[in-house]
Amino acid sequence: MRTITLGDRLDIETAFADFPSGVAALTAVVDGAPTGMVSTSFTVGISFEPPQVLFSVQKSSRTWPVLRRAERIGVSVLARGHEAACLQLASRSRDRFAGLDVTEGEGGALFVGGSALRLECSIHAEHDSGDHVLVVLDVERLDATADTEPLVYHRRGFRELLVATPHRDIA
Repeated sequence: MRTITLGDRLDIETAFADFPSGVAALTAVVDGAPTGMVSTSFTVGISFEPPQVLFSVQKSSRTWPVLRRAERIGVSVLARGHEAACLQLASRSRDRFAGLDVTEGEGGALFVGGSALRLECSIHAEHDSGDHVLVVLDVERLDATADTEPLVYHRRGFRELLVATPHRDIA
């Protein structure tokens, strides 16, 4: 183990990449056009009553100021096999939706077909946090697929889960 210099952004990003995460696509139709981004900072279960989720977005994002105007935001937790869709939705240089299998929900929310989890959300709050904004979303509708493996992002690459003995009561 090595100590990271807190002033070195690349070292911090590399260290943070050691934490595996799922990948969520946040998408909607805004002003008649599909808009979207991906997030590896997406967190479920920050509240169960009411159901809320959280993600963070860089303040320099050009997509978030557009997406945040949507009445509803579709959150698709991407599944194994969505690697290409993830890279496309994260692209800054090409049509993020060309050829993607998406469906529209209420209020313009868009969902990526075959996702492990779909949440139709509205913005509850935004909180300033360093070079990011923390966004809390209220879950208005939830569709889950129990037999779909999530897409996992770890150390700047996609991984597969190894299924060990399941535990139901992990705190």
